[in-house]
Amino acid sequence: MYLKEEFQQGLRTKVFGRALLVFETIESTNMYAKTLASKGAEEGTVVIADHQTSGRGRFGRTWLAEPGSSLLFSVIIRPTFNADKVGLLPFFAAASIALAVETTTGMQCECKWPNDILFHDKKNCGILLESTFQHNKLDYAIIGIGLNVNQTNFSGDLAGTATSLRKECGREFDRRNVFRQIMSSLESLYTDVSRGIFDTVLTEWKARAALIGKRIKLTQTANIIEGVAIALADDGGLIVETGSVQRVFHAGDVTIVK
Repeated sequence: MYLKEEFQQGLRTKVFGRALLVFETIESTNMYAKTLASKGAEEGTVVIADHQTSGRGRFGRTWLAEPGSSLLFSVIIRPTFNADKVGLLPFFAAASIALAVETTTGMQCECKWPNDILFHDKKNCGILLESTFQHNKLDYAIIGIGLNVNQTNFSGDLAGTATSLRKECGREFDRRNVFRQIMSSLESLYTDVSRGIFDTVLTEWKARAALIGKRIKLTQTANIIEGVAIALADDGGLIVETGSVQRVFHAGDVTIVK
């Protein structure tokens, strides 16, 4: 069972994770964090659970994790910038987690557009970002993170597409140590991000992105688009060249055509 003191012991941050709510089981950490944020919860507040009964990923998908195996938490942030920067927040989360995971494991991971972390083409972490606005200004954002740490069994379709730190490294990890490292990475990069400056974040993300310059397949609900991933747009969209036309996409599942 999670204990708050165990996560905060040795935590080196000043903001992230200092307000921490810990649950053995919860419906969704994102849902709970949104309720807290709407009532004025301070920036850096974290809701973490050992198990979620209704964990969610992008496009309303279910996030499945064995109890006691993963890190499942949500972070409240209140950056001071306009709505046009919100699309870059998943890159902030992904770069932070990638840095933390690499520090913890000693292995390099990959950032997949727009907000997944991969090891050897298998998903290790998913990010769900939800935002609330007032008068075109961001009121708050919730960064939901699901990181496979010690899970070894993935059933069904996940067997060939998901992995964990333990599977990749062949050893078990202390989830509390991984959590503290993620908090440190988030806080380190947030100094600029809170003011709308994403240069460092995008540099870190691009250094781990294998898709730029590659032929890709982008799958949306009713469409499949093939083309070459050219670059990121200023708002975080993916610029794809299809024939002689360049188009910008802001959602979809991307795979590299091999």
